[in-house]
This record gives sequence, C-alpha cells and structure tokens, in this order.
Amino acid sequence: METKKEVRLPEKLSLIQGEFKANKSRFNSFGKYNFRSAEDILEALKPYNTKYGVYFTVSETFEGTSQGGIPILVSCAKIHDVNGLDEIEAKAIVGVDLAQKGMQVPQAFGSASSYGKKYALGNLLLIDDTQDADATNTHGKTGPAKADKIKIDVDNETYKKAVKFIEDGGDLDVIMKKYDVSKEAEKLLKAVKKN
Repeated sequence: METKKEVRLPEKLSLIQGEFKANKSRFNSFGKYNFRSAEDILEALKPYNTKYGVYFTVSETFEGTSQGGIPILVSCAKIHDVNGLDEIEAKAIVGVDLAQKGMQVPQAFGSASSYGKKYALGNLLLIDDTQDADATNTHGKTGPAKADKIKIDVDNETYKKAVKFIEDGGDLDVIMKKYDVSKEAEKLLKAVKKN
C-alpha cells in the first residue's frame, strides 16, 4: 500500500497562487472603476482553507514615522499550515496621509490599513496589480499611469525572493507570468528549479 505524500506549504501556496481569483466587487465612483478590497480577497480565500489544509491571517504594526513625519504602517499577510509547523509571510509598507482632504485621523489610518492589507495579500498571492484599475488609475492626476510588471534581474532583491520561492517548492511558471524576468535571471531560476 502506497502512503500519501505530505504536501509542503510552499507547494500549497504555489497551487493557490495559480488557482486564485478574487472578484472586484467595489466601485470607485470618482475614478469610475471596479476594484477588489482586502475583504474580497479574504472571502475568496476561504474555500482554500479546507481544500489545502491552510489558513490565512493579516496583521499590522505601527512602525513610527518617516523623516517627513508620515506615520508608517506595515501589514503582514501569512499563510499557515493547519499542522502549525509552517508559515509563509509577505508584507506591505504604507504611509498614512494625515492631510487627505475630507478625512479625520481615524479614517486616514483606516484607509491606509485597508490598502496595506490588500497589498500584503496581493504580495503573498502574487495578485498582479497591473490587472487592477486601482494600479492604473491616475486618480485625477495628469500623465500616463505606469502599469509595468516588476522586473526580476539577477542583481535585484526580487531575484533573491524568486530563488527562495523556487527553493521552497514554488512554480517558476507562476513567476514568469507575474513578473518581467530577464533572460539571464530566467536561465538561473531554471537551474535552481532543477537542483
């Protein structure tokens, strides 16, 4: 009788990243576009808890203020294996705009908190911001919005994260779809995958 192979958390995360879809249920009446919120992402993740034996958490910490006096929040999204032995995290750093017109201080922190949680989850799940109108909207400012993929080259920090992702069982195809990978980085990442 063949025993069932235990699926490691990096492999589970890779499968979830490949399958995951979250609806854009919110509408921005000012910019006239639909977008997804952190709540939309978390709701869409619930079926994966049972399917893969995982659960997700999102937390945040106040990191103080920048040199310009802007309060900084760090949001951390984690996937946990239900066995309690393994977790993977991704973070997003967000400044709180206390001068935002029409917002009280609690609203400014709440807005920054929601934004940070959404992007921490997006980083964990490799949600491509270029597909989200929130990433391409100019919010009333002139000039074209930048919607390019993040570049992975052998001399940047994103390359190191990609190597770690593959070493932990992640799928190279997921990286290739979500990022702009240089030919040299692609060649080296393929070598990492073979080892």
